[in-house]
Amino acid sequence: MQPGDPARQASTTGPAGPQRQPGIGQASSTSAAEPPPRLTLAMAGLAARARRLIMPGRRVLLGIAGTPGAGKSTVAEALQHALGQMVAVVGMDGFHLAQDELIRLGRQDRKGAPDTFDSFGYAALLKRLQDNTDPVVYAPVFRRDLEEPIGGYLRIDRTTPLIITEGNYLLLDEDGWKLARRQLDQVWFLDLPDAIRQQRLTLRHQQYGKSPDAARHWATGSDQANAEIIRVSQNAADLIITVIDDDRDQPRATRQATSPH
Repeated sequence: MQPGDPARQASTTGPAGPQRQPGIGQASSTSAAEPPPRLTLAMAGLAARARRLIMPGRRVLLGIAGTPGAGKSTVAEALQHALGQMVAVVGMDGFHLAQDELIRLGRQDRKGAPDTFDSFGYAALLKRLQDNTDPVVYAPVFRRDLEEPIGGYLRIDRTTPLIITEGNYLLLDEDGWKLARRQLDQVWFLDLPDAIRQQRLTLRHQQYGKSPDAARHWATGSDQANAEIIRVSQNAADLIITVIDDDRDQPRATRQATSPH
C-alpha cells in the first residue's frame, strides 16, 4: 500500500471510541534511509487524495510541510475550498512568538527560524484537535499585515472530520516539533524549485512593505537558511508532492508567482 491509501488509515475502536491505529501519525523509523514516494499531481488529484483520508467516526490530521514559499498556504486553502465544511485549516504560523518577545530574546532578525515559534504550544493544540474531546477548539492565526499572532481567531468544531495544518517545521525532530509530528496522521511535503520559491518570497515581502532590495535579501538570506533546515527533514514525510496546474505540466507556482502564500 502507498502512504496515501485509505487502508493505511484504518482506525481501531476501544472503550473510549475511535482511536488511532498504532504507528499512524508517527514518522517511520526507516524514513531517514528510505525516501518517501514522490508524486506529481494537479490540485484536483490532491483534493481527491485528501478526501480519501476522511473516515467515519474519527478525526484525521493532515500536515502540509515545505520550505518557505513552496505554496503550503495556497494548497491548504485550495483543499479547504474543494472539500468545504469537511475541513478546517490551522496554520503553524499562529504560534510565532510576539515581536516584543523576539526582541527580548534577541531573535527579531531571525524571525521565522524554528526557535522563534512556540513549538510546544503548537503540539498541544494539535493534541487537542487529535483527541477531539472538546466541543469547540479555538486556534490562533498570524497576521502578516501586523507581523503578529492573534489568539482565539479560528473556530474548529468537534464535528469537523479533517484538520489540515500547514507550516515549515512539521517534520523537524527537535523541541515541540517532534511532539507535533506525532499528532499528524500524514504529512505531505511540497517540492518546488528554489528559483520559483525565491521569486515568490521576494514578491511576498515587497507586498508586505519591504523594499525590493530588502525583500531579496530576506528571501535569499533568512528564508533560505530556514529552507536548508527544512529540506533535511523531508524524508520523514509520507509523500513528497509537486503540484502542477490542471491544464499544464509545470509546477503550479510558476503561474502564481504573485501569490502572497
